[in-house]
Amino acid sequence: MLAIRLVRLIENHSEQLSHELSEKVWNSPRCSDLHKVPATELEARTREIYRNLSDWLMDKTEAEVERRYTELGKARAQQGVAYSHFAWAITATKEHLRAFVQREGLSDSPMELHGELELLHLLGQFFDRALYYAAVGYERERDRIGGKQSRRKGDEQRKFT
Repeated sequence: MLAIRLVRLIENHSEQLSHELSEKVWNSPRCSDLHKVPATELEARTREIYRNLSDWLMDKTEAEVERRYTELGKARAQQGVAYSHFAWAITATKEHLRAFVQREGLSDSPMELHGELELLHLLGQFFDRALYYAAVGYERERDRIGGKQSRRKGDEQRKFT
């Protein structure tokens, strides 16, 4: 894979990238609901992606991405994070990586440019799938929580009739 050098560069800068992204997300009004999530948890999540990017892009199956991100969507729903804020944080993660790749890509030859474009394509695919599966997990959990609340309301109404 031509983009492996860039992936390794990202992994080698995972701490810096994670810290920068955490600051960006933490201070964005579009992600203010993420204050419901412990800051250490947010930074650990971004570090997980950046530090293990080659695994996520090349080794993980669709089922593994589905499992991890439906779990994450479920957790954010349980924490009461608005979906729009959650989705924006995932998008910000992708954009932060894209900016880093474009800044550090060092495309001096057509082959290097091809590698950079290949990586950007793989990143887009990965984050699109992550966002989809996160939405699935979030929706399932909100439906489950909503169903419990509806049953409780119905039980309370029956008590008074």
